[in-house]
Amino acid sequence: MKRLSRPASEAESEPLFEGPSKSVLKREAHRAQLLGEQLIALKEPELAALELPERLHEAIVAARSIGSRGGGARQRQYIGKLMRDIDLTRVRTALGAKAAKSAQEAQRFQRAENWRARLVEGGPEALAALRAAYPQLDEALWLKRVAAARSEPRTAAAAGASRELFRALRELLD
Repeated sequence: MKRLSRPASEAESEPLFEGPSKSVLKREAHRAQLLGEQLIALKEPELAALELPERLHEAIVAARSIGSRGGGARQRQYIGKLMRDIDLTRVRTALGAKAAKSAQEAQRFQRAENWRARLVEGGPEALAALRAAYPQLDEALWLKRVAAARSEPRTAAAAGASRELFRALRELLD
């Protein structure tokens, strides 16, 4: 059996397939669906701030109330399908900014927690280091706070002084 082939000049000038491959389309659909899952997890004011098309917004709100696993999966696929028709750069930018803000807040929380642990364990030496870093603090007040946090029992019920020290540190570190 003889195979027919195109002439060399015709094969080079006309591509056999135009557009993205099936795998590229699947990857894009999967990314849109993952982005949709992030949108489902947003609080209503954050979602409203994105100003999404009405159908997409309604589908996201509906997805939150679906309890069955299969129904939720179908709704997420539907959200992914709706998202393929819109420009997602603004949505990705907003979600990226939210993630960056969350990471920054977590870092601030960790700094305050580290200082609290250092003050409770290190006492006056750690307070001297804090004073060197923040010369405006009232040393007498901070000595009182650290002493109260050091003297309280290590139970969750008696953590008032430790919480107060943490709040003061967060305020100082801002």
